Amino acid sequence: MESHDRDEGKGPVLHIVVVGFHHKKGCQVEFSYPPLLPNEGHDSNLLPEEWKYLPFLSLPDGAHNYQEDTVYFHLPPLSGDMRCVYGVSCYRQIESKALKVRQADVTRETVQKSVCVLSRAPLYGLLQAKLQLITHAYFEEKDFSQISILKELYDHMNSSLGGSTLDGSQVYLGLSPRDLILHFRHKVLLLFKLILLEKKVLFYVSPVNRLVGALVTVLSLFPGMIEHGLVDSSHYRPKSSTSEDVSLMESVSGAEEFVSVSVTDLTNTNLELEAVETTQPTPESVSSGNSTEGDNNHLKPPSRPSPESSDSDWETLDPSVLEEGGTKGPADTESELLDTFDSNPETPITVQPQAASGQGGVVQGLVSGLEEDQYGLPLAIFTKGYLCLPYMALQQHHLLSDVTVRGFVAGATNILFRQQRHLSDAIVEVEEARVQIQDPELRKILSLTTADLRFADYLVKHVTENRDDVFLDGTGWEGGDEWIRAQFTLYLHSLLSSAVQQDNERLLADYGAPFIAAWKITHNYRVWFSNKHPAMAAITPGHPFQGQYSVADVKLRLSHSVQNSERGKKIGNAMMTTSRSMVQTGKIVGQSVGGALTSAKSAMSSWFSTLAQPAPVPSEPASEVKP
Repeated sequence: MESHDRDEGKGPVLHIVVVGFHHKKGCQVEFSYPPLLPNEGHDSNLLPEEWKYLPFLSLPDGAHNYQEDTVYFHLPPLSGDMRCVYGVSCYRQIESKALKVRQADVTRETVQKSVCVLSRAPLYGLLQAKLQLITHAYFEEKDFSQISILKELYDHMNSSLGGSTLDGSQVYLGLSPRDLILHFRHKVLLLFKLILLEKKVLFYVSPVNRLVGALVTVLSLFPGMIEHGLVDSSHYRPKSSTSEDVSLMESVSGAEEFVSVSVTDLTNTNLELEAVETTQPTPESVSSGNSTEGDNNHLKPPSRPSPESSDSDWETLDPSVLEEGGTKGPADTESELLDTFDSNPETPITVQPQAASGQGGVVQGLVSGLEEDQYGLPLAIFTKGYLCLPYMALQQHHLLSDVTVRGFVAGATNILFRQQRHLSDAIVEVEEARVQIQDPELRKILSLTTADLRFADYLVKHVTENRDDVFLDGTGWEGGDEWIRAQFTLYLHSLLSSAVQQDNERLLADYGAPFIAAWKITHNYRVWFSNKHPAMAAITPGHPFQGQYSVADVKLRLSHSVQNSERGKKIGNAMMTTSRSMVQTGKIVGQSVGGALTSAKSAMSSWFSTLAQPAPVPSEPASEVKP
């Protein structure tokens, strides 16, 4: 594949690609510059086998429902010398009758195409900003044979973005931690700790731009992760074209069915919702109406990893995923299945003794292969089969149960991914800002401690109170995007420093002793711990918001539980329903009695609303990261 590296050093952009929807063939590459394969023309439809999913990533499921959209996605490397390839695609559609030059294969009322940039650098927002302008101009030509503008885009991007150093302002363009916290509030910290545990995390929302924006912004909270931590995040093998278990999309024939499969057909299938439970799996299997559905519901990975996999690659896998016939019975009720994360007080969790502390039995000198800073960051999370796929096409569904995949942080818009909950440890409903974790033990491990709640509340307070004037004078810091990333850097530095302390239960309790124990057996912690990082000597151990408990902490935890657990919501709803009934009763029995009941209702509502409000701004952290 030497030809694919012929432009190495000239700039970050590898290819400009146009993907269109063909009424008979579905999504396909229509143009590429330079050609994707050597000895092929720019109009060739052929693709490298490693990039066979490119058309479906560039033109995502349900794209026809939106006039335009933007996608971020990752592709595997083409050779051993290259690493993750970052894709940004801008989709648009136009009415066929508006075209100045209408080609013979245009038989539908609308023409759908994406212009895509494949880059060796993770410049998501920057590439999107430039690509949106070019895509608009390309469509304004109303003649898709005019490709000169695309060649100019390739030359312009490589000349303007040349150089090997990634600038922070370029990398983080378009990623707003402020918006993330305004939407998810304290749950941002929950997502942060969930990814540290290398769990299978699926983000779900439509359209795609909201999906990829939320997912990549969460990753930007990890120091150095966007710049240097994703280079091995897309190392997977596409399913063989000769495989009997073909993808759902490929099994659908006809243009209308091909377009609407993600919107109509999948909602009408006989796929039943399955859940991972702590009890033994039921013998009944999910019924399916055809072989295609059966293939995707009965994904049975081997009972053991492949021989070439190392022990460290597999020690964090959920054993139930590797069981034969690992499908579980449905939960008794939907409310039990969809129980949103409930932050209960810290509960001791029994952890398996296999390297539970992370202090002994660790192979010294594990190499992450990442470009690290003096603190050993970014952590080696997205390595050794732990994938990051900002957008996952339906054709990639098999990766959710592939035994060579330890875990993933992936985004999806197709309902099939959300229905098969047993293939993920957590599902992040972006629209509702809800994190659904089915395993009760994992929920306990991830319970936010009192110190964690103080930290999260500190972030929320500064973001909400500085919403209007943070950039008013152009020098805003507290509550801004960079400030938020600095707080998470402080949190992670302190977490790492605390984790290596011997026999200090108090330090660990502030982060959650069960969480620390679970984190120490992950691949990323073992790699970090096995190497020396001199700069860590300057980091003071302990949680940034450690301290004595107070009445404000009680209020903060009550508020958190009421707002973010099904149990708390039911109690709150019951209280409000009771108070409304009391008011109605008061109106019936008379003014005097009604007045007394109304006063009681007012007192109850006042008490409840007080709990529902965030606690006062916590004190400043023990040590602050300054700009």
